[in-house]
Amino acid sequence: MNFNTIILIAIGLSMDAFAVSVTLGIHSVKITFKKLFFPAFLFGIFQGLMPIIGWYFGLSFRIYIERFAPILAFILLSIIGLKMIAESKDSFENTNKNYEKFKVLFILAIATSIDALAVGISFSVLNNPIFYPAIIITLTTFIFSVLGIFLGHKLKKIRKDLIEISGGLILISIGIKILLPQIRNIF
Repeated sequence: MNFNTIILIAIGLSMDAFAVSVTLGIHSVKITFKKLFFPAFLFGIFQGLMPIIGWYFGLSFRIYIERFAPILAFILLSIIGLKMIAESKDSFENTNKNYEKFKVLFILAIATSIDALAVGISFSVLNNPIFYPAIIITLTTFIFSVLGIFLGHKLKKIRKDLIEISGGLILISIGIKILLPQIRNIF
């Protein structure tokens, strides 16, 4: 997989964390170093670990599905993208959670990185290496999370739903890009 595709995947995956980070920024009365970087660090680490876990999980059944790998990757990325688009209507802004508690941040980090697990499986079935993409995903998510917290705090009215929809569309587009060579081979 080329660098541009990995970057697009990283951006698409980071949209959940970005949207949650915007919410963190909206709910922060004052942005401190800890409030800015700790959530971003957690989101980045989980976003980077989940594809590795998915990749190793995918190794166990890759030999059975290698023929269908592009189709499976397309399906997984499309499901993730559609899920992100569907969830764009959910609103973190209307909850009363204390977003600064470690337990809440930990749960949010896991929740925003579940999609990355499926991406790791896709990388595995496509026989692509995972560690370099995982580093890019980690760094991209960290950067987007810092930006999200900062922007959420400064603007307070960012449309979280548009961010989620953009991330979903990016992932679906990548799935289509993976599938297109297979369709060309059929015709």
